[in-house]
Amino acid sequence: MGPEVKAAIIFNATFVRPAKFYLGGFTNMPHVKYYYVFLCFVYIMTVLGNGLLLSVIYLVEALHTPKYMIVFNLAFADLCGSTALIPKLLDTFLFNNRYIVYEACLSYMFFVLFFAGMQSLTLVTMSYDRFIAICFPLRYHSIVTKPAIGVMLLCLWVFLLIIIAPIVKLIDRLSFCRSLVVQTFFCDHSPVYRLACNDTSINNIMAYVAFIALICIPLILIALTYICISIALSRIASGQERLKAFKTCSSHLILVAIFFLPLLGNNIATVVSSIQPNVRIINSSLTHTIPALLNPIIYSLKTEEVLDSIKKLLKRKRISNTTKKW
Repeated sequence: MGPEVKAAIIFNATFVRPAKFYLGGFTNMPHVKYYYVFLCFVYIMTVLGNGLLLSVIYLVEALHTPKYMIVFNLAFADLCGSTALIPKLLDTFLFNNRYIVYEACLSYMFFVLFFAGMQSLTLVTMSYDRFIAICFPLRYHSIVTKPAIGVMLLCLWVFLLIIIAPIVKLIDRLSFCRSLVVQTFFCDHSPVYRLACNDTSINNIMAYVAFIALICIPLILIALTYICISIALSRIASGQERLKAFKTCSSHLILVAIFFLPLLGNNIATVVSSIQPNVRIINSSLTHTIPALLNPIIYSLKTEEVLDSIKKLLKRKRISNTTKKW
């Protein structure tokens, strides 16, 4: 019997797949329940805000444009991402149901990572829309069409499935023969695979691939589009026209800052220094939840088209109610 066969037999004999993991969460943090109540409030407002934005885009025909197809996709990703994360988080820690079945843990991981990735890639698609609108204004309506944006968004969903599914599936090859306490607030990829007692090099590689594909490359692409936009704006003679063109990008730039800066800061801080576990969990949980809360608020307040559409819907409802009374 060769050494490879012996190694395989030994591996199979010691391979351990746990029935459950235990989510550690905060340790010795006073008044932590207030933080969970705050997250509950964040979730309710996220559902209301994104639900309103989705409804307005769906109901107002004037918003059935390629640009608002992308906004709809972002609002949907925000809503699904928060729904995948926060209710389970509240159930786990507010009601002390910290044990999570192995399969449920992997599902939890998949959906949280998938919709976080979708938010990132949708912001890239938004920057493409702004790039074409400002750099090629005369060709905008022939380039940015509904079919073109529909295909782009479909490709994002397929691409993410190709990236995230193997990352989660590769957890299945790991043996967990040590601690089963996941030292974070959900079944995050890195804290889970680091609990394994066999080789995790491929999991580590896939984590870096995901980081580069879903954070680094999107940021680089967004930066390049805004360099091109800045060059195009510098060629506009009128300062008023320049400001008007830049205002169309302001909402997107705020969304990019809100999503990427905390995410980058959290990842860099984790790598270069030792963060107190409770602080790391607060940073990470806010990074995952606050952008989804703020995105619809920013788009509703900063975009005249959306504000006008909300006013029209309210006016239509008021007229309808008046008619019914008569």
